Amino acid sequence: MPRGFSLDLSAFVLIALALLTAAAAYWKDPSLPLLGAKNGLSMIWFILPRLVPALILAGMLQVLIPQETVARYFGQQSGLGAIAMASAAGVLTPGGPMVSVPLLVVLANSGMALGPLVAYMTSWSLFGVQRIIAWEAPLMGWRFVLVRIVPSLAFPLIAGWLVKLWYHE
Repeated sequence: MPRGFSLDLSAFVLIALALLTAAAAYWKDPSLPLLGAKNGLSMIWFILPRLVPALILAGMLQVLIPQETVARYFGQQSGLGAIAMASAAGVLTPGGPMVSVPLLVVLANSGMALGPLVAYMTSWSLFGVQRIIAWEAPLMGWRFVLVRIVPSLAFPLIAGWLVKLWYHE
């Protein structure tokens, strides 16, 4: 197997779900599993041009960002300031999960503690500025965006703080 290749629980769950849905599709019509597989595989041509550069970017960030710096500002001894900075970074990180998750892996491998990691991911999930500008505001209006965001502002900070409080690495 290639270096880093592994089948973990999430891979087994996805494989099982794919097989179950293929069986359900076959039960409905024996020609559907092949059609479904073709449709699914056609998405590779959409995802691959985004995934490969995102993974290369993550690898480059890992060699460019000094681990000592990440560990000093966001490591085990960091406090609420690190959680707040990680929350702000989550808001500003552009792109989908193909960008944010590899970046999260880089930060984790560079010594970032769980609290700031959780705050970053929570913030990115709730407040991705590109998603708000491209989708939410045009489709739902700025009033909706404000009504959704204002009550949620504390969530990344609370999540990061709770992780720091309860999970000792």
